[in-house]
Amino acid sequence: MLSSLSQPALLITRVITLVIAFTVHEFSHAWAAVSLGDPTPKSEKRLTLNPLRHLDFLGSFMLLLTGFGWAKPVRINASLLERKTKAGVMLVSLAGPLSNILLAVIGAFLLKSAPPEPLLRLPQLLPSLPFFLTNFITINLSLAVFNLLPLAPLDGEKVLEFFIPAFARPVWDKIQNYGMFLLMLGFLVLPYFRINVFGNILSPIIRTLYRIVTGG
Repeated sequence: MLSSLSQPALLITRVITLVIAFTVHEFSHAWAAVSLGDPTPKSEKRLTLNPLRHLDFLGSFMLLLTGFGWAKPVRINASLLERKTKAGVMLVSLAGPLSNILLAVIGAFLLKSAPPEPLLRLPQLLPSLPFFLTNFITINLSLAVFNLLPLAPLDGEKVLEFFIPAFARPVWDKIQNYGMFLLMLGFLVLPYFRINVFGNILSPIIRTLYRIVTGG
């Protein structure tokens, strides 16, 4: 992602996309929680599409530069959710990644009718609409797949936890204690040694989803 700093069109595309993707992702968590009976996100002013309520400056900057980052997490009170607590938490967690997939689908729909001309005729400065939408789709799918990794503090941890049988919970909980360490190791440390564990796992999934949503 560091290369984007020397490519204004790519940098502009990523900044705009990440603002939209993070905002909609966190809003979706808030909306799901409130819909299931927990007023906490609304009382904390997270039930909004105002990016300033959701973006974490450091997390956004890190994602822009390294591909590993975060937004401000939406706090919930699981005991207030209308459905069984674990099911409610799972649904709230799932709402974020699903929103990014929905954004990718919308982007794919727009891409099919996008003109090839740039948004403004400033070569290498502003992106063409197809260039923007292609990256918009890819980034949103990447965020969805990344967040569904079953490691704390990602959404996938709470989604998969709902399906973990009781006898396996002690092992599951021990793994989650090292969730952040494993994520940082996989995304920030191992790539420097040319070991791209997560990339080798996630990239084929992202490419497949891209072909599905774009019909390509």
